[in-house]
Amino acid sequence: MRLVLITGISGSGKSIALNVLEDDGFFCIDNLPVRFLDDVIGALAEAGHERIAVAIDARSGDSVEGLRESMGHLARRCHDIKLLFLNARTEALVQRYSETRRRHPLSLRLSREGEAPTLIEAIALERELMSVIEDLGVSIDTSDLPPNVLRGWVRDVIGAERAPITLLFESFAFKHGVPLDADLVFDARCLPNPYYTPELKPMTGLDPPVAEYLRAIPSVQRLIEHISGFLHAWLPHYLHENRSYLTVAIGCTGGQHRSVYCVEELAREFRRIEHVLVRHRSLASRMAGGS
Repeated sequence: MRLVLITGISGSGKSIALNVLEDDGFFCIDNLPVRFLDDVIGALAEAGHERIAVAIDARSGDSVEGLRESMGHLARRCHDIKLLFLNARTEALVQRYSETRRRHPLSLRLSREGEAPTLIEAIALERELMSVIEDLGVSIDTSDLPPNVLRGWVRDVIGAERAPITLLFESFAFKHGVPLDADLVFDARCLPNPYYTPELKPMTGLDPPVAEYLRAIPSVQRLIEHISGFLHAWLPHYLHENRSYLTVAIGCTGGQHRSVYCVEELAREFRRIEHVLVRHRSLASRMAGGS
């Protein structure tokens, strides 16, 4: 049986992720209290369901701390179990709630003497409640992601082969902020920028002329070699901690040239020894906006 647990911060896209899995044939349950998880999954397995997705968050008033223990029990009974933690910056969440005009799920629970907490207070408390399980699976920062990009990334993660560790190499733009899902962050803004070469400006690090330009610069190759050396040295330690995903984020100013090239080069190298996924945040948003 394949079991996918979807959790994270309210407003970060859990409903989108659950709908993706439902469209892909998973039996989906939303807002299931943790204390019922073992029994419900056991009953569904006995009923013959082979692919199940469950969304778990702070709405039920149930403590999510028990999820770690429940996942241990379920891992011994399931062939494959994955947890997806969706997150977003507070300003992005505030904008989404403003657009939908919906209450935060914790606002009614936290009301004191008829006075509801502010949206910022509710988000802050939910972050505190959910922080105890953030390290259990792969995290995705949805702050700047259009829904169709998030759908694709969810399918990539859920469809990834089971491996001792999956390396997610991610390029991003510092002008949009460091991704919340990054485990390791490297800064490529110190490298020469193809943006200031007129014929390269409209291109990206995926285009051969940009790649050739950057490949010829010694400092670019040294940075890639140093990041590679760091990962080769420390990956065994992450494996020792039973990590299943490690997100390596490389940023430049606009997330278009230098970081994209570095990510592609590192992904090409590490595909020989580990399972690798690649994300280009700024390029994904730009292509989605133009489609």
